[in-house]
Amino acid sequence: MAEKEEIKKSEMEEVTPIPLLTSYKMGNFNLSHRIVLAPLTRSRSYNFVAQLHAVLYYSQRTTKGGFLIGEASGISDTAQGGPNTPGIWTREQVEAWKPIVRAVHEKGGIFFCQLWHAGRVSDYSYQPNGQPPISCTDKPITALVQIDGTSAAEYPPPRRLRTDEISQVVNDFRIAAKNAMEAGFDGVEIHGANGYLLDQFLKDQVNDRTDEYGGSLENRCRFPLEVVKAVADEIGADKVGIRLSPFADYNDSGDSDPEALGLYMAESLNKCGILYCHMIEPRMITQFEKHETKRSLLPMRKAFDGTFIVAGGYNREEGNEVIASGSADLVAFGRLFLANPDLPKRFEINAKLNKYDRSTFYTHDPVVGYTDYPFLEPNT
Repeated sequence: MAEKEEIKKSEMEEVTPIPLLTSYKMGNFNLSHRIVLAPLTRSRSYNFVAQLHAVLYYSQRTTKGGFLIGEASGISDTAQGGPNTPGIWTREQVEAWKPIVRAVHEKGGIFFCQLWHAGRVSDYSYQPNGQPPISCTDKPITALVQIDGTSAAEYPPPRRLRTDEISQVVNDFRIAAKNAMEAGFDGVEIHGANGYLLDQFLKDQVNDRTDEYGGSLENRCRFPLEVVKAVADEIGADKVGIRLSPFADYNDSGDSDPEALGLYMAESLNKCGILYCHMIEPRMITQFEKHETKRSLLPMRKAFDGTFIVAGGYNREEGNEVIASGSADLVAFGRLFLANPDLPKRFEINAKLNKYDRSTFYTHDPVVGYTDYPFLEPNT
C-alpha cells in the first residue's frame, strides 16, 4: 500500500505545469496565468460611447487574476478611425466605461484601457466639422478602406500636424489616461502600433517630416516617447504599457530598419520605467496571416526591463513554448479569445476550441458574434 502511494506521489511531482497557466507578478499586479485578452476593436460602441452589452462581453472573458486590455479607445474628437469605436475623452464616455470596468473587477480581473489615435487611418466623416484627419504627413494611405465589408473607398489625404500642435496631442493622451483611471481602469496601454498615429511618426515609410519629429530614428521616436512620459507622469509609470509593431506594415506604415526601431524604443522606454511593452511578432506583417520569417523580437525582449508581452496569431502550443523559453512573460490572444470566452480553461484541459467567425468581427450586433460564443460549461 505504501509502495502504491509513493508511486502516485512520484507521478504527481513529474507533472509539468502548463507554462501559460503559471502565475506571474506584473509590477503590483498578481496574475493567475499568462493569457492576456488582446485589445480588439469590436465596433459595438454606438456613437463612440461604450455600451452596456460590453459588460457581458468583457466579464465573460474575465478570470480571477486574469489580465484584459480593452479595445482601442479614442483620446479626442480627432482620434476616431472607424464606426462605433469607443472613446475616453468626454464625461459621457467615462461614465459609460464604469459599469464595464466594475464587472471585470467583480470577477477579480485586471483591466487596462487602450488609448488610441487613428491619425490618417480615418475619414472626414469621423472628424470634427468634416476636417481632414491629422498625421505626421499629408500623404494618404494607398490601400482602400472597407465600408461595411462589401464596398471600398479611398482614404482621404490627411493634414500634416504643425510642430506647435504636437504638444496638444500629447496632452490629449495625458487627459485620456486620467479619464481612464477615473473610469476605474487599473492602467492604460498606449497604442503605438498598426499604422495609427504614433506608428505613423515612428515609421520612415510614412514620416517625411523635416522638423525635430522626423528624419533620424531619435526624431521619429520623439513624439511617441513624449506621450509615454506625459501619461506616466500623470498616472504613474507602474500603470502604463505600450503596444508596438516595428515589423508590420499595416496601413502603409513600414520601416526600413524595424530591428533598430524596436530596439531603440525598448531601450528608451526603460528610461520612462513603464510597466510593460507589448509587441506584435514580425511574422504578422498583415493583420490576419502568419508569415515565415527569421526576424525575432528577442533582442527587444532582452533590452526591455519590464514585463514583455507578445502577440501575433499564437495558439496553445506556441504560447506555451514562448513562455517556457523565456522569450516573453505574457501572451496576448485575440481571435481565439474572441471566440472562446473561457480560453484559459480550454487551454488548461486542452479542450477543443470554438471557431471564430471573421464576418462578425466588426458588425454592430450586440449579441451575434459578440457574446454568443459557447462556453465549455453552460451557464458559466
